[in-house]
Amino acid sequence: MVWFYLSPQLSKRHKFPPFFGREAGDMTGAGAEDDIPLGERKTVTDFCYLLDKSKQLFNGLRDLPQYGHKQWQSYFGRTFDVYTKLWKFQQQHSRQVLDNRYGLKRWQIGEVASKIGQLYYHYYLRTSETSYLNEAFSFYSAIRQRSYYYQVNKEDRPELVVKKLRYYARYIVVCLLLNKMDLVKVLVKELSEEIEDYTQRFNTEDQLEWNLVLQEVAAFVEADPVVVLNDENTVVFTSNRLQEGGVPQLEQGMVVGQLTLADALIIGNCNNQVKFSELTIDMFRILQALEREPVNLATTTSKPGTLEPSEKPAKRENPHKYLLYKPTFSQLYTFLSASFKVSLQLSPRCVSLHLSPVRKTRLCDGPYDFGGVLTNTNRDVVNGETVQKRNQAQKEMHCLHPGDLFPFTRKPLFVIVDSSNSTAYKNFTNLFGQPLVCLLSPTVYPKSMQDQSQRGSLFTLFLYCPLLAFLSVCGLSSLRQGLWEKAEEFLHKVYRDIGQMITRSQAIDQAFLQFYGDEFLRLLLIRFVFCSATLRLHKLFRESRSFPESYPQLPKQDTVESSLLQKHVLELAAMLDVRSLFWDGTLDVNY
Repeated sequence: MVWFYLSPQLSKRHKFPPFFGREAGDMTGAGAEDDIPLGERKTVTDFCYLLDKSKQLFNGLRDLPQYGHKQWQSYFGRTFDVYTKLWKFQQQHSRQVLDNRYGLKRWQIGEVASKIGQLYYHYYLRTSETSYLNEAFSFYSAIRQRSYYYQVNKEDRPELVVKKLRYYARYIVVCLLLNKMDLVKVLVKELSEEIEDYTQRFNTEDQLEWNLVLQEVAAFVEADPVVVLNDENTVVFTSNRLQEGGVPQLEQGMVVGQLTLADALIIGNCNNQVKFSELTIDMFRILQALEREPVNLATTTSKPGTLEPSEKPAKRENPHKYLLYKPTFSQLYTFLSASFKVSLQLSPRCVSLHLSPVRKTRLCDGPYDFGGVLTNTNRDVVNGETVQKRNQAQKEMHCLHPGDLFPFTRKPLFVIVDSSNSTAYKNFTNLFGQPLVCLLSPTVYPKSMQDQSQRGSLFTLFLYCPLLAFLSVCGLSSLRQGLWEKAEEFLHKVYRDIGQMITRSQAIDQAFLQFYGDEFLRLLLIRFVFCSATLRLHKLFRESRSFPESYPQLPKQDTVESSLLQKHVLELAAMLDVRSLFWDGTLDVNY
């Protein structure tokens, strides 16, 4: 699990005076405390207790295990309870008492709201419930709307300004995940102004770090290779989470498995790829492909003018996900083992690997002889390739070999490998008879496509948004909204036909059908087939290494080389006026 922009280091647990916070003004007169009414004393005492307790619990979140469920859920529950009480307490009690007797300032209220936003965000990371993202957004949005941090810039305390900058960074992450790109651009502009003011006022050493944050988020927003324009030439941002009706339904009589995706491990270790915080663009895209579109947007609250933490949803809508950015081998294996331990016997797991390659070193055919993908190591990587400094007879100890996944095939396993050595994972052996599927990226792209690798992999782009990838591979950089919607509607029909090809094939391996019952995996399989068919017809993709592969192999004539699917690809190309980029094949296509 990844914690983006973990909360700024809090001061050591400070012990409040009996009735006054640290920010309160000095008392005048020896008997000043005796002049405070008993009710006001109790109000301040209770507030100090809740504030102190909330900080203790929040700091303790960092010590919780990042995997499993039972170990952390109860602690999160207690933390939520205390922050809920604290938030309601400062709303319900006289602001005059807390202002005058405690010295409460607006930025401190903002800090409480920011911590609640962080709680919701971290709970989303641990549960994959997108409703919590909306809750985090509602609190972050309120901080900005109510100008809780406005007075911070007038105080000569750089640590308070850093709190404000970190708030902006967290807010931007949440907006990115909710695809609120217009707001992201506004926030980036405000953050840039705040950073400029911060560096001018204080002689700080972290200016380069904050400028890097700005550069990363700017590159992240611009990573999509194609923009959709409305009639006013304004960019339209579309969501690619699973939406109602977005996946072909199972037809009556279809014999498919009843497996439901339980866990997904999304691992990124690609060099020079666009990222923000600890989320590469490929990780971001797969993350969105494995989530449903949030239904209840928390841009408004149940009571006008109020902001209150809400109840936990009763049903998990999305598979639980672990996000691992540049993990070591031991970290990756720990998370794989934890996921294996907590998942049910018939609950499949998805492992999505977006890592630099480790090549085959010897002419052998064992599960550790084909290389694999690279986990985090201090060794040099040059042009995406590991610098080998060891005896060639030895195995790469930082490599995730196909054989390393064998123990986890005792339960259903769905693997996506996006790497220039993805074909190493063709050499799987299904030792335990459980459903096992590997979707493997091309290992070679045309040079024109290689230039775009920093903005994310083409293969992952197809799994995330096939139309975006189709436009990109055709060299289009923009499309009118009306034509985009027409093409999307056409693709829904194509997906339905691909689904029928998969389920009606007499030669297909049963593992594909076992996973087809899950909506997320069904859509990934369909998009994989569409990707493979598109690249096989595209004139720039001439080598077999430029085509995706799978384990087990799909029956080509029934799926990726189906005459019906080829006809659909050419029809889409004609609709977008890029028909000349594709081979005719043996088809007689009528337009």
